[in-house]
Amino acid sequence: MGLLRGLCRGLLRGADRVSPFTSKRGPRTHYKGRGARRAGVLTAGKKFIRVPEMVPEFVVPDLAGFKLKPYVSYRAPEGSEPPATAKQLFTELVAPRIEKDVKDGTFDPDNLQKYGFEPTQDGKLFQLFPKNYMR
Repeated sequence: MGLLRGLCRGLLRGADRVSPFTSKRGPRTHYKGRGARRAGVLTAGKKFIRVPEMVPEFVVPDLAGFKLKPYVSYRAPEGSEPPATAKQLFTELVAPRIEKDVKDGTFDPDNLQKYGFEPTQDGKLFQLFPKNYMR
């Protein structure tokens, strides 16, 4: 009788793992939420500090008098252009300006901010340093 009881118990427990995991099934401290990002950080003392840079800001244009509807059907044909890469953007936007300045003799390698390059990452929300890359 013990073997049959063990098999039934295993089947029931296996079926229980397949059921959806809700906040009622977890511990008291588990809060599943709905996939929204937090607009701040939680300190060690369980105090929530709101960070204004983390609050999403939605920029919605005024569509008054606009003929098209703000909806795209799933049956719409896919775009014909592939997504742009960093190399394509550089060759199409920055490289012609650099070539023009080299031909004119006004190119200064110390003044690359003119072409959109940034010398440092100070003041950026997400700084790109080698220590931030995945190891």
